[in-house]
Amino acid sequence: MNAAEKVPPVEKAYRSRFVDVDGIRTHYLEAGEGPIVVLLHSGEFGGCAELSWEYLIPRLAERYRVIAPDWMGFGKTAKLHDFEGKRARMIAHIARFLAVLAIGRASFVGNSMGATFLLQIAAERHPGFAIDRLVAISGGGWMPENAARKRLTDYDGSLDGMVGILQSLFEGSVWHADEDYVRRRHALSIAPGAWEAVAAARFRSPNAPERKEFGQADATNYEAIGVPTLLIAGAEDKLRLPGYATDVAKRIADSKVAVITGCGHCANIERPDIVGDLLLDFLTDKAGQPVAA
Repeated sequence: MNAAEKVPPVEKAYRSRFVDVDGIRTHYLEAGEGPIVVLLHSGEFGGCAELSWEYLIPRLAERYRVIAPDWMGFGKTAKLHDFEGKRARMIAHIARFLAVLAIGRASFVGNSMGATFLLQIAAERHPGFAIDRLVAISGGGWMPENAARKRLTDYDGSLDGMVGILQSLFEGSVWHADEDYVRRRHALSIAPGAWEAVAAARFRSPNAPERKEFGQADATNYEAIGVPTLLIAGAEDKLRLPGYATDVAKRIADSKVAVITGCGHCANIERPDIVGDLLLDFLTDKAGQPVAA
């Protein structure tokens, strides 16, 4: 690692909160006032709301009340895993989180796992989510099981392993060359219960048939999504195939696509300047006012 390369500094203009959601201690970040925007983070080892959204929250909070929860099993939320229905339980937990905070209609932004889940939630018309507008960053479409994906799923909890994860997530070398950033990511990935909660998704009984999470057909019914949708993709995303976002957008009636060059899987971190502009433009009405929820 080259210690001379440093990631951009962070303006921590947000508050850390906890709330009890049906007995699950749930952590979230909050900032700003106005119409609500809910941010749903990615699902790599060590993933959490702070890492995904720390560069974007200050920008969005100038116009919106921003709420960014940690998914069940991630960040500072309780390290639980449902072996019978991981995805359904995680989504149900966020739906109850929204209810506990009395969040009605809101705009939603997701990255990676958060974006894919969000598209599925919108397609299924989940009753717990009143979505006004939807932004999916590197979510949806077919997910190939390639070498970059293998670095994410085979993470062994080491510093070198975390470097491999960051090489898969980002195009720019600074994100895996900055030793402080790597160590910060690594510490979050090996916090008590953190590695186990994410790794649990790979566990399989020796009596169960083989199953794969990636490299499978995308069964999402995108045609059923009935809200304005913006898909943001990194042109150099190692975890997706070129053109996947355009293919998904063709199946959503009211959708737009933005492809960011020189950017990998986490545009919200790697290019928050461009993503911030895209979000504020998409979430603002033609009169220049934030869209009211």
